[in-house]
Amino acid sequence: MNPFLSKILVDVAKKRLSNKKSNKPPSDREIIPYAEKLQVELFHAIKDYFLIIVGVFSAGFGLKGFLLPNHFIDGGVTGISLLIQNLSKIDLGILLVIVNIPFLILGARTFSVKFALKSAVAITFLAIVVHFINYPIVTNDKLLIALFGGFFLGLGIGMAMRGGSVIDGTEVLAVYLSRKFSLTVGDVLLIINIIIFSFGAYVLSIETALYAILTYLAAAKTVDFVVDGVEEYVGVTIISDHHEEIRQMITVKLRRACTIFLGKSGVNTEERTSYKNIIYLVVTRLELSRLHTEIDKIDSNAFTVMGVVKDLKGGMIKKKPLK
Repeated sequence: MNPFLSKILVDVAKKRLSNKKSNKPPSDREIIPYAEKLQVELFHAIKDYFLIIVGVFSAGFGLKGFLLPNHFIDGGVTGISLLIQNLSKIDLGILLVIVNIPFLILGARTFSVKFALKSAVAITFLAIVVHFINYPIVTNDKLLIALFGGFFLGLGIGMAMRGGSVIDGTEVLAVYLSRKFSLTVGDVLLIINIIIFSFGAYVLSIETALYAILTYLAAAKTVDFVVDGVEEYVGVTIISDHHEEIRQMITVKLRRACTIFLGKSGVNTEERTSYKNIIYLVVTRLELSRLHTEIDKIDSNAFTVMGVVKDLKGGMIKKKPLK
């Protein structure tokens, strides 16, 4: 690590530990591990915001280079904003922020305040990009506009989700409603977008609504490709020598339930028997970034296996979001 950055992290760690322990100064044994955790947080934050920035510029290109100049609409908050923009001529950047505000408040309740703040930064950045950057108009062919406008918009949404945020708040609403009712997130998104497209057919034209459906399908498939779908859960298996610390982090800090089962090493079993506790838990795709950060703080060499879970029933997964 860079010596200058290392010194800054050590100073920050020393200051934070001093505030926690006002009676005596922290020792080096306390400062160094804390500084290493700060380093992990910093690197993960850089990675997340890099993905968000790439996503915002991609979504901006889809909007300004394809959809907006040709009066096309999409699903979700973007589609609502484009509809209002077509009717009222209010700047799209302003509408993207205003329409997303209720969903950000819901995101703070459903996931965490940190998630809502990160999403607010991403949405505000998208609004700035849409307002100030003049992307070239690529084509006037309606089919290409629908397909590639949806592709770049979906790529932007997917990259932002990989960074632990959203730039379209309907995903948050869909997750929230799926926890309240017997519906999948995909079902909720479909219902929301049917309403948007029906309104678009009434206000604009049936042809525009049909192209909007094509745009939405292209965007949705791109999001699926980038993040394996917001509606899918991820089963995470963790094998580490620091399994007890990781278990406490999951159950106490993240307030997530997990399952512990005993595993036997398959290497050199004749010479010695090695047993390890293996941790298994299920999280949503939006919560995966936070989990990776916390695991790396404890053991950056932890063996982590992730697999997509199509659906689940019961348990605590839908009741206790990561804080």
